[in-house]
Amino acid sequence: MADYAIISLGGKQYRVSEGDRLLVNRLPTDEGKTFHPDVLFTGGNGKPNLSPRIQVTAKVVGSPLGPKIRIGKYKAKKGYRRHTGFRAKLSEIEIQSIGATRSNAAEKEEPKAEAKPKPAAKPRAASKPRAAAAKKPATRKAPARKPATRTKPTEKK
Repeated sequence: MADYAIISLGGKQYRVSEGDRLLVNRLPTDEGKTFHPDVLFTGGNGKPNLSPRIQVTAKVVGSPLGPKIRIGKYKAKKGYRRHTGFRAKLSEIEIQSIGATRSNAAEKEEPKAEAKPKPAAKPRAASKPRAAAAKKPATRKAPARKPATRTKPTEKK
């Protein structure tokens, strides 16, 4: 059995042990359900293990909001001030077990993308050659312009 594992969740990596509670970005798993995150590495007792057969079981405990973050923008001498706020949506997970090996049956249960045969394409009708002479040259109208109004320069006295 491993003492710790490095798992990947939401593009981030976490070092976890059994019984740990983590706040991670919101997960699609419902509250109270268990799931198996991707295991990158397990270790403990001086024996590292890179085998993908080790499994970590985690349970979603809750889905709180993160702390409120206030963001202020300010430009000196311009009268420009803007304030916005943000609260991250999080999931609290608890690591239940590390080290249960995945059985071959569990690996077979994972959905795999199957290649579906594509339907035969319909044959295209022979296209007619386009005659270059049949095309009319594009004519472009000039936009209507207002006559420029000129003012006479003032004379110096």
